[in-house]
Amino acid sequence: MAIWSMLVLFFGILGYSLWLKSCSYRKEIELKQRSSPLSLAIQELIAIAGGIYLSLIMLVSFLKISIPDKINISSVDMDPLAFVAVSLAILQPIVINLIKWVK
Repeated sequence: MAIWSMLVLFFGILGYSLWLKSCSYRKEIELKQRSSPLSLAIQELIAIAGGIYLSLIMLVSFLKISIPDKINISSVDMDPLAFVAVSLAILQPIVINLIKWVK
């Protein structure tokens, strides 16, 4: 019984110590927040895809083009304009890099 009490006490103290340490890290992070390169890249990808999507919606509605509501890509139904927008946003840095490489 004493061993179980010691283990519970040990893990309780360990949990409390980790909680205090994480609180101190949170305070430091709140003072100096920095975005990681991955989060910045994801934000930029979503922003570019959103801009392309809005432009495609305006183009389709202006030209009165009839497009299907959904397309099926490997058993996943998607909006065709959203698929095109995300695809173009993903291809954009590759194309820019190729253009820089050719020059």
